[in-house]
Amino acid sequence: MQRLADLLDLVNHWTGMTVRWFALLMVLIQFSIVLLRYVFGMSSIALNESVLYLHSGLFMLGAGYTLLVDKHVRVDIFHAKATTQNKARIDIFGHVFLLLPSMFVLLYWSWPSVINAIMLREGAISVGGIPAVWLLKSLIPAFCILLMIQSLSCLLRQILVLRGRAI
Repeated sequence: MQRLADLLDLVNHWTGMTVRWFALLMVLIQFSIVLLRYVFGMSSIALNESVLYLHSGLFMLGAGYTLLVDKHVRVDIFHAKATTQNKARIDIFGHVFLLLPSMFVLLYWSWPSVINAIMLREGAISVGGIPAVWLLKSLIPAFCILLMIQSLSCLLRQILVLRGRAI
């Protein structure tokens, strides 16, 4: 189980290492947008939308990595002071009854819209924008799949904790 969890972690590790560059790219593009607008009096809808696309990609594709490094928002008054065994039980409950089912539901209900957008090659949000709304919508199933992969990895690790075999 440990090896499988490590293998699953690699998916989100490499995804996280890749999408983290989106933040730098967003800053550089936003700086360019401001420079173009206030220094040269020029504007570009496609440049503005590219910041939106990068922002969406960063958060949607980076969610699994955030769970991997345990930096997600945790609002749980019981978890903070619980023993290691009880933390494992709480986490198992959260993964099995909350995270995984919600990701399956979101994936199931978003899939037709995503497929439709891809088949139609759904265009730009605004005139002169990036003609790839289908790409934005494709982030939804990617988000679900990456979170389900990481949730499965976390679930396996918590089972190992309960069995007393955690590394």
